[in-house]
Amino acid sequence: MAESKSSKPRSEKTSWGKRIWRFLWKFTLWFFIITISWVILYRWVNPPTTYLQLSERWSCPEGKEFHKQWVDAEDISINMKLAVVASEDNNFMKHNGLDWGAIEKAKKYNATHKKKRGASTISQQVAKNVFLWPGRNWIRKGFEVYFTYLIEFFWSKERIMEVYLNVIEMGPCKFGVGAAAKDYFKTTPAKLSREQAALIAGCLPNPKKFNPGAPSAYLQKRQAAIARLMRLIGDSYFERYENGVPEEELEKEKADLDEE
Repeated sequence: MAESKSSKPRSEKTSWGKRIWRFLWKFTLWFFIITISWVILYRWVNPPTTYLQLSERWSCPEGKEFHKQWVDAEDISINMKLAVVASEDNNFMKHNGLDWGAIEKAKKYNATHKKKRGASTISQQVAKNVFLWPGRNWIRKGFEVYFTYLIEFFWSKERIMEVYLNVIEMGPCKFGVGAAAKDYFKTTPAKLSREQAALIAGCLPNPKKFNPGAPSAYLQKRQAAIARLMRLIGDSYFERYENGVPEEELEKEKADLDEE
């Protein structure tokens, strides 16, 4: 009798331990199944909306119309693609999601400067905008890295660029290059000039503050710097990315842009 009484608590503990382990195993399995399936689905299906777009739609000020317009990759000017590479992610075609060189340089820079410099790639921004919520805590950052590697594995670079240019915020209640081209320049994304694309890319660090349709002196200065980088990168960037561009010259131009 004594043995059966003492063995009962042990049996209950073992049972609870198995249940917890089974739950964690199933949760992990379903997490990977759902997230991987989600990413694979968006390889072909355009994201219907994002957390930030929903938030902006509900909080859009009176008098401002929420505008979002999807545009396929082939209908977006090469100028727009080069402009965001020049301003946001010079190594877009080279890295596998995270630009470790840029991360190290940002760390060194931030250690000695008040104004902080980021190192998020276009792929990271897609992961953050499409699959996650705004935030800066380490849990969300971990999910961002996870989804970044997933989209780099399952999507092409062209698809990453296409989604990026369609989900990124480009002004108050304004998302995507289609809305930006129409509202700011009364044109289509396919017809954006180098100067217009550089203005749109120049507003991305703070799209609620900068207006490409009525650029401030500061935004015009950023536009000129981005246009210089675009010329340096070259129109054939996406075809010749393996060879890159003159690294020292590009780094100098990028540093000048980051300082602004």
